[in-house]
Order: sequence, then C-alpha cells, then structure tokens
Amino acid sequence: MNPKAHEPDSLPVPEPAALAQSEALAASLRAEIAAAGGWLPFERYMERALYAPGLGYYSGGARKFGLFAADGSDFVTAPELSPLFASTLARALAEALAASGTRALMEFGAGTGKLAAGILLALDALGVAFDSYAIVDLSGELRARQRETLEASAPHLVARVTWLDALPAQFEGVVIGNEVLDAMPVRLFARKDAVWHERGVAVNAQGAFVFSDRPAVSGGSEGCGCSEPGAHWPEGVLAGIEGRDDYVAETHDAALAFTRTVCTMLVRGAAFFIDYGFPNREFYHPQRVQGTLMCHYRHRAHDDPFLYPGLQDITAHVEFTGIAQAGIDAGADLLGYTSQARFLMNAGITDVLSEIDPGDVARFLPAANAVQKLVSESEMGELFKVIAFSRGIDGTLAAFARGDRSHTL
Repeated sequence: MNPKAHEPDSLPVPEPAALAQSEALAASLRAEIAAAGGWLPFERYMERALYAPGLGYYSGGARKFGLFAADGSDFVTAPELSPLFASTLARALAEALAASGTRALMEFGAGTGKLAAGILLALDALGVAFDSYAIVDLSGELRARQRETLEASAPHLVARVTWLDALPAQFEGVVIGNEVLDAMPVRLFARKDAVWHERGVAVNAQGAFVFSDRPAVSGGSEGCGCSEPGAHWPEGVLAGIEGRDDYVAETHDAALAFTRTVCTMLVRGAAFFIDYGFPNREFYHPQRVQGTLMCHYRHRAHDDPFLYPGLQDITAHVEFTGIAQAGIDAGADLLGYTSQARFLMNAGITDVLSEIDPGDVARFLPAANAVQKLVSESEMGELFKVIAFSRGIDGTLAAFARGDRSHTL
C-alpha cells in the first residue's frame, strides 16, 4: 500500500523499519481480501490490524502508552497519567475481595504494567490479603515490559504475578479491565438511502484500502458479509436507530462475547471494566451520524483506519447497555455503573491525594493536576465510565454508593 495514500498532512511519518512492518501487514491483508473475493468485514480488518501475530498494533513491538508523542507513544491511559488512579482503584478492589471472600486478582490488557504495580503496592500497603495476580495479555512485547515494570516497582510482590495464555474455566476473585473493551474489533454498518449495509474493506486499483458496503440481510448471515458462519445482522440494534437519513454505527459483537465469557468464568467475586462510552440511547443517538470509530497515532486522533496498518490504534466507544445485558445474560449481577469521576470520588481519591504533603509543592501540584484530569467532566471524568459485575456479593460497594447510573442502561 502506498503509505501516502491515507496520510493526513499533520501526522508524522514513521521510521523506515516501522513502515516496512506496516507494509508487511498490509500485504497480508490484501492477500486475505483477495482470497475472500475482494471484500472483508471491517471487524476482520480491525482484528488483523490490532492483533496479527508479530505485526498488529498490540502484538507488534511499537510503543503505545506514554505521555508525549516525543517518547514514541500514541495515547495516555489513566494509570500512566497518575499512580493515584491505581491506588484509588485498589480500595474498591480490596472491598470486593473482602465482600466476596476471595484472594485472587486478574487483569486483562495490562499495558506497561503500571496499573498492576500500583494495585499490588496499594493492596500491600492496605494490608489486604491476596494470593495471586494473573495478567492476560496477548503481546509478548508488553508482557516483557510488564515484568520489567513490576520488578522495578514492586520486586517483593512479583512472585505473586503470573501471565496466562488462556482463561481458566472458573475463577474466584476480582477481574480488572482498563480500556480493554474499546480495543475489541467492531462491525460497521452504514445506512444509505434508508437501507442498511455492512461496511467492509476492499482494495482499489492503486492498491489502497477503501471502505466498501454490502446490503445487510435481515435475520441471517446469507449475503451480509458476516465474518463468522451463522453471524446475524443485528436487526434489533439497527432498527432502533431513529430516522432514515444516512448514518454510520458500530456493533460490538466481540466485546459482548468477551463480557459473557468473563462473567461465565467468574463463579465468585467481581469484574470491573473502565472505558469510554455511553448507554444505548446516547451511543445510537440520531445526531451521532458518523459513529465513534477513531484512531490514535502520536497523541493525535483521526478517522482513517487505513493509515499505517499495525502502527496506530483503532478504537470505538463502548455501548454499555449491551455490555450490561451480556453480563446479566451470563448469570452475573450488575454491581454498578457510574462515571469515572464519581467512582474515584466514592473510592476515596481525595483521601489518597491528601496523603501527599501539600507543602511538598514539587510532588503535590503535579498529583493534584493529574487528579483533576481524572475527575474533570471536560477531561476523563465524564466520558469514561466504570461498570462492574459480581457473583456472591450482597449489596453494592462504596465506589457505587452515590451517583450509580445503572438505571440509565
């Protein structure tokens, strides 16, 4: 693929080695599209762009998490922004461990390992008894970084950490997933002239990837271009989107399946997912005509998923109503749903901040500024939500005691 074909003028050009890796993935994708008859569902393209072994964004070696474009990263997450995020989250996890009578934790997509290290240190400081901390991450490069982070930050606790290649059939404990659901492949649908189409990917005469739409068929997979045999056109979801004007929307089959799997695996304990998104009626609002798909490259957001395959993040906001129903369908209880700001305030982030001496300006001011970003409505506080499921926990937790929005799902 010509790397200039989809290159926004404002974005930096990758180094030659990175471009070569991207071209290798692009060549593999072109071959797969040709073998499929010239069209792939977008869900499959996104899956390969993010997770193709050795070449995808999360399975390759490119740096992803950091504070600035200059360090080679593409975006910042809450654990990277401030250690107070992990320290506060640990308080809610500690309460869930106690309420469920369990002693194990499991984190999905642990990134650089900063969240794991922060949680382990905070639980240790709180005197919380726990036996193990399992990490599920498909990236060998990230696993290595996680181990380095843990050995540097929490060397006395590394022995309790394990890395899993597959999920256990059953798990008793507390599950954490920070910005995991948004990184799962989505299906794209486009309404044109009042008719729904599934949006896929084709290759044009110049060898560049382009969107290509096929009419969706109600009630079954025949003719819909679905990526899996027996996959269905999501008639109930799309039919609920008001109007007849042109509209683009995502559906979250992979994230829903993942939620059901986790909540089925969880036989006792709780599962916390933190991500950006909306409940159904906001997610599929008639005015959200272009959907929520976005890409991140060097701390700049843009809307071209075909730019540098394997070198940029591709993501979509989470539709939390569906996530809630998936967990309930798997037999779990909905423990709570609220904004990140309310969750962190309830869990005691101001108390955690107060442990830093305000007179130590060099430490206190950066910490206070980071907390402001975590809880401010104009920053991460409102866009990010926390949803949790449980089994074997009576009532709720302090982190959901005020401002719970479960009724909005």
